[in-house]
Amino acid sequence: MPEVLINGPEGRIQGRYMHGRTDNAPMALVLHPHPEQGGTMNNKVVYSIYQSFVTRGFSTLRFNFRGVGRSQGTYDGGEGELSDAASALDWLQMYNPNAQFCWVGGFSFGSWISMQLLMRRPEIVGFLSVAPPASDYDFSFLAPCPSSGLMLQGDSDENISSDSVIKLVEKLSAQRAIEIQYRQVAGANHFFAGKIDEMMAEIDEYLDAQLPEGFERSEG
Repeated sequence: MPEVLINGPEGRIQGRYMHGRTDNAPMALVLHPHPEQGGTMNNKVVYSIYQSFVTRGFSTLRFNFRGVGRSQGTYDGGEGELSDAASALDWLQMYNPNAQFCWVGGFSFGSWISMQLLMRRPEIVGFLSVAPPASDYDFSFLAPCPSSGLMLQGDSDENISSDSVIKLVEKLSAQRAIEIQYRQVAGANHFFAGKIDEMMAEIDEYLDAQLPEGFERSEG
């Protein structure tokens, strides 16, 4: 997982990148939790999602938002972080001009940013939204949501009410040609402490069902 430095709106963006196994490998971008609450690209949930895409042969990038780790700049309330994500996706596309398609994954605050990116970038065909902060942030921009995806949280999430996420899923699911799956991990809190394996079992099952044949997991 080589470190990469990307030119962003506020200077350097620090990332970790694994190139896909084929010339036309799909791309995946994974976004981390809130920068002011200890969120980094090395968060266990973020790393696990990243690895899930890597083992399927995706060209996969995770990165630190501005002001986190070696990324330059300061926290910008979401607007600047969305610009960071757009720059990261631009970088991914530059190194993967033949990519078949793109997925985006986000955890908590990163989920909110990733869904905004989804609205702006038609090349993103699917998403993983883990512990989406529907009770803290406005998701009304998803009108309509352009892609199907998975929304997942722990059933003991102390930060985000399940009712708010379920309401969001129901609203998005009312759209034609869009399927939003909602799953809960039993006994898991907001950070999936001690439940990462169970979380990833849900994500892996979803990806296996959604991705075209040939994207099975591989440790090679």
